[in-house]
Amino acid sequence: MADVSPKYRTSEFLPPISTDVTTVTDVGSIAHDGLYFWQFMIAGSIAGVIEHTAMFPVDTLKTRMQTLNSSCYSIFSLRHALRSVLAVEGLRGFYRGVSAMGLGAGPAHAVYFSVYELAKKNFSKGKSNNPIAHAASGVMATVASDAVFTPMDTVKQRLQLESSPYKGVSDCLRRVIREEGIGSLYRSYRTTVVMNAPFTAVHFATYEAAKSGLARLSPENTDDELLVVHATAGAAAGALAAAITTPLDVVKTQLQCQGVCGCDTFSRSSIGEVCRSVVRKEGYVGLIRGWKPRMLFHAPAAAICWSTYEATKSFFHVQNSGDK
Repeated sequence: MADVSPKYRTSEFLPPISTDVTTVTDVGSIAHDGLYFWQFMIAGSIAGVIEHTAMFPVDTLKTRMQTLNSSCYSIFSLRHALRSVLAVEGLRGFYRGVSAMGLGAGPAHAVYFSVYELAKKNFSKGKSNNPIAHAASGVMATVASDAVFTPMDTVKQRLQLESSPYKGVSDCLRRVIREEGIGSLYRSYRTTVVMNAPFTAVHFATYEAAKSGLARLSPENTDDELLVVHATAGAAAGALAAAITTPLDVVKTQLQCQGVCGCDTFSRSSIGEVCRSVVRKEGYVGLIRGWKPRMLFHAPAAAICWSTYEATKSFFHVQNSGDK
């Protein structure tokens, strides 16, 4: 994730904001950056739902490519996955499980952004340019939000499978809990956190480097950065972080979809065990299956998410100013 402190705003797209900082005493008090705690949650929730809904078809292709079951094992290329979904299920096939995503992404992103903003305020100690504080805040936000999103992500991925045996979100939840226990919804939580921690670190580092590089190309706009700079830097950061963490994403998908539609079943939720199983079946190339749609997902998703988040925050800034 990227930093959202006031210096990243552009006057060309967003109105001026207050820089007053007030200590948070309860959920109704002003947090840093001139917004209430609940406003961060709403802005994050809206950004998360729009981001994942817009990119959901790409996420479906990634899931199909990363499952090594009997029906999907031959799907090696993005083009093959695309044709397979269109031929068998039509356009509706790209959106199987989208309701589960909506139920999970909204609350998870509300938790992510609110935890991130509060942790950043406490860790930064008044220093706006503190990459270590930003990274630590991102990791804390990831741990919290993944705890909220993982169950619905498991349901989403099972519904995304070709010939999924589940009729919908409620049916999937009931059957999984009855047949496998509620703990099965969290089998991939450890892997998800292990994946998202380096993802966040790489994302931060790449975003800052790309933003600085783009700013040097047009130094006259350094103090009035354009939204396109943030979108481009965010896209580059999301793509690189996604590519690097693809093996862990493959493991996550395997754990969440195990036993469904012929997918392998594992005795333990062990990253090492899943990796060895994938390598035995396909070689090391199996650990990077789905890297193309994963990059195609995270590059525009980062731009969409942060743009929406900033726009919603801008709306709340205007509302707060009008209430004074």
